[in-house]
Amino acid sequence: MGNWLAGGSSEELSGGSSEELSGGLSYLTSVPAHKLEEFIQANLTPNEECLKLIDQDVDDISNFLLSSEITVVRVAKGGSYGRGTVLRGYSDGTLVLFVNCFHSFGDQKAYQHLRIHWIEQLLKHHEKYNKPKKLGNILEIQLSVQGQSILLQLLPAFDPLCFGENPSSQVYRNLKSSMDQVRAAPGEFSVCFTTLQEQFFKRYPRRVKDLILLVKHWYQECRKRMTSPSLQLLYALELLTVYAWEQGCQTEDFNIAEGIRTVLGLIKQSSKLCVYWTVNYNFENETVRNTLLCQLRTQRPVILDPTDPTNNVGEDNDRNWQMLTEAAQDWLCSLGQNDMPPAPCWNVLPTPLFITPSHLLDTFIEDFLQPDETFLNQIKKAVDIICTFLKENCFRHSSTKVLKTVKGGSTAKGTALKYGSDADIVVFLSSLESYESQKQERPQFVQEIRRQLEAFQQTQKLEVKFEVSKWKAPRVLSFTLKSRNLNESVDFDVLPAYDALGQLYSGFTSRPKAYKELIELYRSSDISGGEFSTCFTELQRNFIEPRPTKLKSLIRLVKHWYKQYERKMKSKASLPPKYALELLVMYAWEHGSGLEDFDTAEGFRTVLDLVIKYPQLCIFWMVNYNFNEEPMRTFLLTQIRKKRPVILDPADPTGDVGGGDHWCWHLLAEEAEKWLSSPCFDSKPGQSIQPWKVPVVQTPGSCGAQIYPTVAEGRPVGIQLWNENAGRSF
Repeated sequence: MGNWLAGGSSEELSGGSSEELSGGLSYLTSVPAHKLEEFIQANLTPNEECLKLIDQDVDDISNFLLSSEITVVRVAKGGSYGRGTVLRGYSDGTLVLFVNCFHSFGDQKAYQHLRIHWIEQLLKHHEKYNKPKKLGNILEIQLSVQGQSILLQLLPAFDPLCFGENPSSQVYRNLKSSMDQVRAAPGEFSVCFTTLQEQFFKRYPRRVKDLILLVKHWYQECRKRMTSPSLQLLYALELLTVYAWEQGCQTEDFNIAEGIRTVLGLIKQSSKLCVYWTVNYNFENETVRNTLLCQLRTQRPVILDPTDPTNNVGEDNDRNWQMLTEAAQDWLCSLGQNDMPPAPCWNVLPTPLFITPSHLLDTFIEDFLQPDETFLNQIKKAVDIICTFLKENCFRHSSTKVLKTVKGGSTAKGTALKYGSDADIVVFLSSLESYESQKQERPQFVQEIRRQLEAFQQTQKLEVKFEVSKWKAPRVLSFTLKSRNLNESVDFDVLPAYDALGQLYSGFTSRPKAYKELIELYRSSDISGGEFSTCFTELQRNFIEPRPTKLKSLIRLVKHWYKQYERKMKSKASLPPKYALELLVMYAWEHGSGLEDFDTAEGFRTVLDLVIKYPQLCIFWMVNYNFNEEPMRTFLLTQIRKKRPVILDPADPTGDVGGGDHWCWHLLAEEAEKWLSSPCFDSKPGQSIQPWKVPVVQTPGSCGAQIYPTVAEGRPVGIQLWNENAGRSF
């Protein structure tokens, strides 16, 4: 393989051969994935002392021009130099000179050439940098220190930010208006927002910038095959790397191999890429919103400059993107060959849901959320491995027997998302003979399964990584499984449980007894609602699994929306469980459509509407339990009188996944309100998708239940339920 750590600097942006410097693209792809970080530090990271000397030169030029008569009032550092993504050897940079004689964007376009000429004449009096190179309206100065060079461009510009203040929507309205007046090209005035660009990149950890260096080095290795390589495309790849980390990781100490695999995977999907940020501009102002939507609806790839909504830096020669796509595939293959098993990639979609038009929601689900056969086979293999272990190996020397194992969670219900392979297995044990024994003895069975699995993996060449439980008496064994039979790792939750229902298909008769015992225990002890929901895993699965495929696709869409917000919150608040959202989707469809072929945008809009109306929600089903007999009738009446929202688990009457004020529904409702302005719900210009008409409150009567009056002291007394939130009875 050769000594790749002895490689030199990256290819120069102007002249030079990458093969002379670092052995070419094949040289880079020979680096093993687990050695990439070492490669970056040894070959790509610039020398700090060299950068300090270059900083001194830049400051010297800045101070010289600031003290001149051409009234430069402020300078900003841009390009790779300003963003802190300088490659060792040779890199680009800009020095933006904000002059007070430019009072508008139009002034910059009309008189920039004059200021360029004056700056050129002024620099001729500088003792060191008196021979700048002029290329059209650009002045260039080469800064070189001990093997580190920066090609610095000097650009006079209008300052729209009032000396670095955060931009208002008025700034971007003026930008759009000026561009229309002077017929400026998209992104022509991006240089005016260099300060914002510098601030944008300062927010990211050093390790993210190391990943950017690796991507840039790879790009420069690819340049010799391009028809017209550009700094704009280089900037696009920097932004794509930031996007990959933001959407898929957000931790400072991440795996470089996972990061590069994610970026290369996004490049492979360049024809679907639509990347943007709303840190400096957003959809609130109508003019800015229309500008943004116009850009986001253009031909892919779209990678918007986070400081200038008119500047699509992803817009480039199609041949260049095609070449990068092919090179990305080659490198991904080499990473897989050099490391067994290959490092996983982060779950990052090339297109955000928020800007997906309503008529493309089904395509979005199919392309990005629907699991493929590879995923499903992966889960099946992993489940088979663990179920075989539980049945045949785990308790073979014990009096405890495995009565059955049941696959639960989203994979069992058919609502799993494409990425994030996870599997729940409920193992029903003969030694757990009651709810009480499950609560008391479950921790010891969790520990026993772990001990046996640790021994089992030694003989089966498996790799198991256990998650440390925060509970002293853990209810679940969480671990990650790797195997030669699996393409990637699978996350597992194994839950020991009491077989309350016995043989489920022996009939309905076992359920009243199971529920009666559960209610008695719930009333007489301090157990929380839903404590024993694992006992009813089959009922939960059977409630959703037979439903139409399109309904399960809508569940996937809502779960994706939820997970995106959950990631943005970074666990700052306790959000409602995903299962509550699944049940809301079911309820919305049952009461609003009921058709197998419905409008996905209408269904999505209805679910968000229910989230917004959370203080009124009272939802339950009567598929596994009902109001016909005591004590279930009295118990259910008590449950639906709780503080809203109330959403009862259709398999477990003690499980109120609405939770009243236990969860931060108000935060989810605020997010839902923001999404009402999404293009997801635009049907025609000036018209928006409307939700289905769905009642937010259910009563026993509305479900067809017959609640007969009771008798007290010889007089009939009707049953009255009080809605604490709405202040009315039913």
